[in-house]
Amino acid sequence: MGGLATWNPNGLGRYCKSKPFVQLILEAKSPDNWRGLTLEKYDGTVDPKEHLDIFTTQINLYTENDALLCRIFSILLRGPTLNWFTKLPPSSIDSFATLTKRFSLQFAVSHPYPLTSLILVNICQEKKETLRAFIERFGKVTLSIHNLEPAMVMHHLTTALRPGHFVNNICKKPPTDLDELRSWAAKYMQMEELAEYRSQVQMEQGSNSKDVEKRESFKFRKENKDRRSDAKRLPRGPKYPSYTTLNTNRSRVLDQALAREILTMPRCANTPPRVDKSKSCQYHHNKGHTIEECMTLKDRMENLIKEGHLQGFIQTNPLSHAERGRDCYPESLRRYHDKKSE
Repeated sequence: MGGLATWNPNGLGRYCKSKPFVQLILEAKSPDNWRGLTLEKYDGTVDPKEHLDIFTTQINLYTENDALLCRIFSILLRGPTLNWFTKLPPSSIDSFATLTKRFSLQFAVSHPYPLTSLILVNICQEKKETLRAFIERFGKVTLSIHNLEPAMVMHHLTTALRPGHFVNNICKKPPTDLDELRSWAAKYMQMEELAEYRSQVQMEQGSNSKDVEKRESFKFRKENKDRRSDAKRLPRGPKYPSYTTLNTNRSRVLDQALAREILTMPRCANTPPRVDKSKSCQYHHNKGHTIEECMTLKDRMENLIKEGHLQGFIQTNPLSHAERGRDCYPESLRRYHDKKSE
């Protein structure tokens, strides 16, 4: 409502002469112990009776002089209320009683409508509202109701509570008065808040445990994935115990098979990690092995030979069975399978 008033009546003689006070009020002098009032100026937006009550309570500490009450009260107006006061007829205010009467009538619209106990019927504890929060909210409403009987407060409070242990105990053994009800409520507040604290701690511990489980599960899946990847990167074993010896390199055989449309090229394969990238495969279009080391192509060609194709590429003077079987493996694969058999 504005700043605080610390007005000294003796310093505003000219200002006061322009107000609607009678001469007796204008000539009033401030008391010797006057220190000013720490009261906000009134602008007509709040209860005028409350403003009057605060004013009289503070001013009576210094003086009960009627003329001084009028002069000091007029300085505690601002905005619409000050505009109203300055337009009053000259010499129309002869006492503080006249001033307060006209003031109360003028700003009666700002007086709040009185609340009754019926408003308590619409108050109830919300689903997730704590007992402490509800009691505080309920108490603020009861303070605005004049002449509210304690028995009425207890009745409405009991019916407004959410079903639970607290309201059940009240119904089993009703408290003797409002103070006892407040005492019981305070104990249940502590129990409720302790339970909430324990629940929060358990949730945090459970969250930490779940995080550990997630990390362990992720680590386990990653290790399995790495093992599968390593297994995929291992050199492929032979499909046949021995392979037909060719009279030329596999690159030329591949070209002829593609030209005769008895063999098709597969989709380009990705190059596995950690392989010898100096080697490249014409058949797979990736790196890590040569076309002569490609077991997939060797199996495909052997299948075609067994079906009667590629007969012109068969060595007419083949090696012995043992030598041919050993020739079917590239050196790197022979070492791998020899080591594996050990």
